[in-house]
Amino acid sequence: STRVTITRPFWLGKYDVTQKEWRVLMEDNPSKFRGDDRPVEQVTWARAMEFCSRRTQRERDAGRLPEGYAYRLPTEAQWEYACRAGTTGPYAGNLDDLAWYSGTSGVQTHPVGQKRPNVWGLYDMHGNVWQWCLDWYANKLPGGSVTDPTGPRSGSSRVNRGGSWRYLPPFCRSACRNACEPGVRYSFLGFRVALAPVPAD
Repeated sequence: STRVTITRPFWLGKYDVTQKEWRVLMEDNPSKFRGDDRPVEQVTWARAMEFCSRRTQRERDAGRLPEGYAYRLPTEAQWEYACRAGTTGPYAGNLDDLAWYSGTSGVQTHPVGQKRPNVWGLYDMHGNVWQWCLDWYANKLPGGSVTDPTGPRSGSSRVNRGGSWRYLPPFCRSACRNACEPGVRYSFLGFRVALAPVPAD
């Protein structure tokens, strides 16, 4: 097992990024399951990062961003910390209450925020759509104790977490890790944004 310590403050989106939010900044809608309040899906990792970059620019221009912070995808460690919200079991509560997964979804995405949030007020961390993370995927976590990990320096796939509308409960576990090549687009894969300190070069 790997013990992770997170020392830097960050915010995480309360919801998956919606199609309406996406359209405002990106001026298209790649999603299969259409609806303003449904999560945007069928977006590549790079397009998700581009959305974060555009949001950063918009909020900076409007004077709404704290100095030294930017929007980006959460690291895998940040994502799991936020998903667990202090819990240690497989899910952050009763899965049927929290998640649209294969047993509850009717084989489609659903508008964000309809299930119960975890105790930190974050919705759809389990199910609805898998969520891209910042990190390259490592087959094996490092073990021991790590602080503010950001994953390997390179790789062929990016991490995604959380399970989705078409997956069984084990894939929706807080600890379940998945990976996709960054150029893929799936109707079960979206993202949420993190607001985090810009790393020093």
